Amino acid sequence: MICKSLIYKSLVSIFFFGLSFNISAEVSPDIGKSLFRTNCATCHNKNMKSQSTGPALGGIEERWSDYPESDLYAWIRNSQALIATGHKRANEIYAEYNKSVMTAFPNLTDDEIGSLIAYINGTYDGTLVTGGTTPVPGDLSTTQEKGIGSWVYWLLLGVLGLFAFILTRVIGNLNYLAAEKDGTSYQRKTTIETLTSKGVVSFILFGLVVVGAYTAASNAINLGRQQGYAPEQPINFSHATHAGVNKIDCQYCHDGARRSKHAVIPATNTCINCHSAIKFGSEYGTAELTKIYASVGYLPKASGEYIKDYDKLSLDEKKEIYTGWMLENIIENDDKFDSVTEDLLDEIDAQWENVVTSLTSEQRAEINGEPNIAGPIEWVRVHNLPDHVYFNHAQHVTVGGLDCQTCHGKVEEMDVVAQYSPLSMGWCINCHRETKVQFADNDYYKSYAKYHDEIAAGAREGVTVEDIGGLECQKCHY
Repeated sequence: MICKSLIYKSLVSIFFFGLSFNISAEVSPDIGKSLFRTNCATCHNKNMKSQSTGPALGGIEERWSDYPESDLYAWIRNSQALIATGHKRANEIYAEYNKSVMTAFPNLTDDEIGSLIAYINGTYDGTLVTGGTTPVPGDLSTTQEKGIGSWVYWLLLGVLGLFAFILTRVIGNLNYLAAEKDGTSYQRKTTIETLTSKGVVSFILFGLVVVGAYTAASNAINLGRQQGYAPEQPINFSHATHAGVNKIDCQYCHDGARRSKHAVIPATNTCINCHSAIKFGSEYGTAELTKIYASVGYLPKASGEYIKDYDKLSLDEKKEIYTGWMLENIIENDDKFDSVTEDLLDEIDAQWENVVTSLTSEQRAEINGEPNIAGPIEWVRVHNLPDHVYFNHAQHVTVGGLDCQTCHGKVEEMDVVAQYSPLSMGWCINCHRETKVQFADNDYYKSYAKYHDEIAAGAREGVTVEDIGGLECQKCHY
């Protein structure tokens, strides 16, 4: 009994010893970078110098220099609580930004906030170097230790296993001595017998179950979350040109966002609506527009017609049609070329190869033994929530009245669309806790008579998504 008690106490000690590595205080811009992406990037610009939904964060310590550091930390944790105390600086910021409510982060520790500020400062003044010893401006430590990697936990697991093996041998020796003292026989176990004993095997199985469960849960949580992911698309479509320069509304192309669960990828005929008239001017070259026409067999001439039996044409016949059009279009519109030259023909051949390469995919069947460039354009998906997560665009766009930029960022400034938001459950929950529902003149919420009465009586300022069940598990998970 004494030996078993010793083992249990020793294992518990090692467990908490290993845990202390994870809990130990550390200020690191690497940690700050992760925290910024998870908690702040939705509303604050990552360059720390320009305003997004929220203010630029660069120089935040200077702006709070007249107040104790603890006040700034309190502001970051829960701005509304600090405002409620009558804090001058907190109320000035609140008024300056039209009383927009900043998301509360009550679980952030002092070291995590310090890490966040270290990352902000280093990004702002260009001194940031992550992944090692890093000078950090401000009152924080001038050197930062490299974060502990996953190898530490594997090392601790190995040490724990070795310690369990040693204790097992110790128990065997003690049992042998006790048996010898009592005059009874006791057969010592060999090393192999010890390693294959019930206790050691149980420990290994337990460790494998824990590691497997952690890996499965971690991968499930991160499924589809690739913040900053900006894949290369088959066509160089610039949202900055279409949504930014030309002010095309997001829902003109993604018309499913206002009426269905999915925003939908626009069909090619949506592109043709505009590009039947706009046939030149792409900053990426004539080939990009030709990809659209060639995928559906549209002939971009004055008549604007679809080619009959287009899918039966050979690749050479298609090339003759579209390179001929490209040649006419470039000579007519591009100041660099006013006649047919070898350089121009080489340029058109190169652009056609780009068309074929981009529109050909292993997923498409060949036609007459040749690459099939006809068919739907195979855009690469940027946002992909797990199957167990329910999200309805219409509920947020039409009923909630949210702008696309709330979740997708300033797409009107993106040449290549990237995954802007973290898409984590915590991010969604914080939004539901803070976002007030548009109750006024919204027929969808007429049934909430109690809340309407409370608002009319002045007993309630507004209703958040949380108030109407926005945090119930079954609302977002099947």
